[in-house]
Amino acid sequence: MDGSSEFKLGRPLGRGFFDLTPVDLAHQLLGCVLATDLEDGQVKLRITEVEAYGDVGQDPGSHAFRGMTERNSSMFLPGGHVYVYRSYGIHWCMNIVAGRKNQSGGVLLRGGEVINGVDLAMRRRNSDGVCRMDRDLARGPGRLGSALGITKDLNGADLVGNPKLRLYKPISITSKDNEPVVESSTRTGVSGEGRHALWRFYLAGEPTVSPHKPAAS
Repeated sequence: MDGSSEFKLGRPLGRGFFDLTPVDLAHQLLGCVLATDLEDGQVKLRITEVEAYGDVGQDPGSHAFRGMTERNSSMFLPGGHVYVYRSYGIHWCMNIVAGRKNQSGGVLLRGGEVINGVDLAMRRRNSDGVCRMDRDLARGPGRLGSALGITKDLNGADLVGNPKLRLYKPISITSKDNEPVVESSTRTGVSGEGRHALWRFYLAGEPTVSPHKPAAS
């Protein structure tokens, strides 16, 4: 069922929202609604799971840890821009840059609930593989990218003032009486010195949160 009636959205978020540390931005992104409006239609997704990645030189788990490269250059843009990368040569994954220019911190979007455009999201997902349940449309970073129509063409895009890509903080959620509980864990697949950071955050009890797979010690 399309649940967009549960959410009342105001104006898209501005630059100041993203001027936070990666961990703080990760917390703020939970429950936000990300909308993509592309050639084949619009999809809106409520973010339920994220991972924070620290600034350049501070987080061994980050793609930007050793500095700027051609691949990660979008991470060095001002907060609110998008870093899109290919995972395992198959999936497009989306990060939202945190902080100020050249800090390179970011937040990986790991899971979400499609609240508008379910049919389109399902078509996109089934073109990449088999998806039978709505809860699995964006349950994991690669699936999320597919459901939203994320590709390399959006790498470096700005969430501020962009008609194709917008982020909203819901004004109200009429279907829930209580604020959701945020829980944390280590990040998925991050090994080495960054493996102990409790920088994966998710909304407790949400079926769209992906299974946690901690890296081997």
